Amino acid sequence: MAGTAPASESNSEHPTPPADWAAAGRSPVNAAVAPSSTRILSAVLAAGCLAVLIVAWLLNPSSEGLGTHQQLGMPECGWITAADMPCPSCGMTTAFSHAAHGDLLGSFLAQPMGMLLAVGAAVTVVVGTYTAVTGSMLAPFLGGMLTTRVAWILVALGFLAWIWKIIDHRGIL
Repeated sequence: MAGTAPASESNSEHPTPPADWAAAGRSPVNAAVAPSSTRILSAVLAAGCLAVLIVAWLLNPSSEGLGTHQQLGMPECGWITAADMPCPSCGMTTAFSHAAHGDLLGSFLAQPMGMLLAVGAAVTVVVGTYTAVTGSMLAPFLGGMLTTRVAWILVALGFLAWIWKIIDHRGIL
């Protein structure tokens, strides 16, 4: 078939683009259009992340680095109440609130993983909206980069962020 690489050079994960884009019915600028299911999923993810960021923006970040979630009617962290030790997600709401107000340093200091997740949520809003509106393949491309290795790296970063939160709570630094 014209436009495909020989079997020895083919890569099953990334199909070879056609040699003649016009003959394939696509322009090189818009080589692929996301299917409607991808566009809908992108819109839903973007809307969900936007809702989280709006709620975070409406909250006032706690100066103590945790406890902002109590403005939503939630109780104090049970781990801190029972053992005077923060849970793995302590400071996440505060970090999101700082980030939503544009204070990335305050967000990082409150909960480093929370800052990364808040930035990721903001990127998801932009990329998801762009994909939903234009049909761009950017969201599927970036989503394809979320491999098992990346997941383990995120787990490790979450664990390190929890250690940071414990050290911060104990006043060691």
